[in-house]
Amino acid sequence: MVTYEVKIKTGDKKRAGTDANVTLVLLGGDGKVTKPLALDNWLWNDFERGQLDVFTCQDDADIPDVTDIKLRRDTSGLFSDWYVEKIEVTNQKSGVTSVFPILRWVRPDVDLYFGKYDTYLPQSDPRPEQRNEELQRKRALYDYTEKTPGLPVQIKTLPEDEMFTSAVKFDLLLKKYMFKAEKAGQMLFGGTAWETLEDLTEVYSSLFGIPKDMKDWKSDINFGWQRLNSVNPNVIRLCTEIPEKFGVTEEMIKPFLEGLTMSQVIVNRRLFIVDLEILDGIHTADGFICPIPIALFFTDGLGQLKPLAIQLFQQKGPDNPVFLPSDPPYTWLLAKMWYNVADSNYHQAITHLGNTHLIMEGFCIAANRCLSPTHPMFKLLAPHFLFIIAINNHALNVLVSPGGWIDKTLAIGSTGVLELAKKGVRTWRMDCEGNYPEWIKSRGLFSKDGSILPTFYQRDDSLTLYEAIRNYVTKYVNLYYDSSDKLLNDEEIQNFGREVSTPKPEGGCGVLGVPFENGKFSCPDQLILVLTSVIFTSSVVHAAANFAQYDAYGFPPNYPFKLNGAPPKTTNPLKEGDILKYLMDKSTTLDTMTITKILSERGTNALGDFEVNYTYDPPAVQIVDNFRKELKEISVKIHERNKTLERKYEYLLPEEIPNSISI
Repeated sequence: MVTYEVKIKTGDKKRAGTDANVTLVLLGGDGKVTKPLALDNWLWNDFERGQLDVFTCQDDADIPDVTDIKLRRDTSGLFSDWYVEKIEVTNQKSGVTSVFPILRWVRPDVDLYFGKYDTYLPQSDPRPEQRNEELQRKRALYDYTEKTPGLPVQIKTLPEDEMFTSAVKFDLLLKKYMFKAEKAGQMLFGGTAWETLEDLTEVYSSLFGIPKDMKDWKSDINFGWQRLNSVNPNVIRLCTEIPEKFGVTEEMIKPFLEGLTMSQVIVNRRLFIVDLEILDGIHTADGFICPIPIALFFTDGLGQLKPLAIQLFQQKGPDNPVFLPSDPPYTWLLAKMWYNVADSNYHQAITHLGNTHLIMEGFCIAANRCLSPTHPMFKLLAPHFLFIIAINNHALNVLVSPGGWIDKTLAIGSTGVLELAKKGVRTWRMDCEGNYPEWIKSRGLFSKDGSILPTFYQRDDSLTLYEAIRNYVTKYVNLYYDSSDKLLNDEEIQNFGREVSTPKPEGGCGVLGVPFENGKFSCPDQLILVLTSVIFTSSVVHAAANFAQYDAYGFPPNYPFKLNGAPPKTTNPLKEGDILKYLMDKSTTLDTMTITKILSERGTNALGDFEVNYTYDPPAVQIVDNFRKELKEISVKIHERNKTLERKYEYLLPEEIPNSISI
């Protein structure tokens, strides 16, 4: 008689626990099989949600190394549904422990088989019928729809598995900060209207914390920093010529070029431009204006980016002046504030909502539809899809809905946000925007020696992290596809590529630039690009766009979502009192502080520290461990760099980057 110790971890999901009767059969590679082992600890409530249960079982069959298990439950009890995370079996005689990641709902009255580590390509799975039946059930649950025409596909009906605690977390955070807001409100509304710009600073330190940008918000150095290291560094590009529609002249900007000519700064790659023409024609909220600016920037001798000129609308003309740093101080300050209205609205609609949240949801749905939980590539991707469907559903129903936070606080309102997001995602390509090094090169911002924009720390950290993720994915993919034939014969991964690249009217995600040529992934490098893009976008890109929000927007004059009145049409001198008239009321200020504080909170574990462990195959586990080591090394280097900086860039420290888009 041999004793086996069986450990079963029930998942931490709603209704994951079961009252059903459970049996387990152990199988060995030599053909030995135990009798069905009834798993029940006397006078103990087994298999509760999130619980680890340990059972001691005996059987005549001595299986030194358990290679497979057969799991079965019935429908007994009040609650029979059961989600199992993991089963471990140890032969007490041999001392060998076998691990079986389940990560599934166990269907009733069906024998379900799992192999050790449960990691197979479909063509090598010993039980293809069970695998295919499971995939059919998932395809029915994860169905696409275009909820808003022109936006990426989303889930048709939210599966129960995706109804997560992230909505709960968001609501808890909302309650937490609304409580603080009530206290702030007593301070805000108990007094008179803003008398000076400094009055607003008094509500921060003890309640919400001080936004980092607040200290130096008026300066040109801060404004240049925002273009590179705040929420939206995705629109600046190298300037090689001045557009005809831009009314700036060399004579205007000559005093700010440190003795150089415009030709010299262009040749030396020190001139940069932002053109937010994409905002043209976008709906705006009643009574509000969103500029459509063009702005010019220069890298000074210290490597700092500074603004040279701002034109708030597209076509030059007498009522659309070019604002310069030499203008009266409050006039120049107001021009920068109006520019930031446009930039902040672009950021929320395209950089944040469209190009991370919505585009990545399609990949999540496709992975669940096409890849078995047993597939090694599903195990690679799954940690980076955690909560994305739920948070998107919650955000669109709460934040972007008519009358929601976006409607109340942004110049373009919820209608404009959706219009703008459509414009942005229409041109997103996996081989450009989804391939960070190529995205940087396409904008003329890449240099091996770091001479272009030397203070562009967000770019530098992103490139380093992209390479680390690409290296991780390359090793992982090559482990399972050590020949092109294995990739070509993998029907599941080929279906995944087909669904993400097929146009939306034909039933796919419609993602452009996917290297899925002639209807297939023909080599591992193509798959590596796709998987790297998904993981990088879901972690690094989203972190860069999301977690600087309170520091940028928490002090609204620094980076306003909207302003009262209309942008100035002259460069006439203004006073501080004139600036105050443009600021939103105290209620809107409080809403902005509250929501951006919530959005800046981390929702999941740090990159590489997965909430749920999907990978147990020993060679793959080693690859994951090496990835974690590389992330730690990157963190050390960023900390060392930051020691030398007066203003640190910390948003892309690996320990600060969540695995997934969860808030």
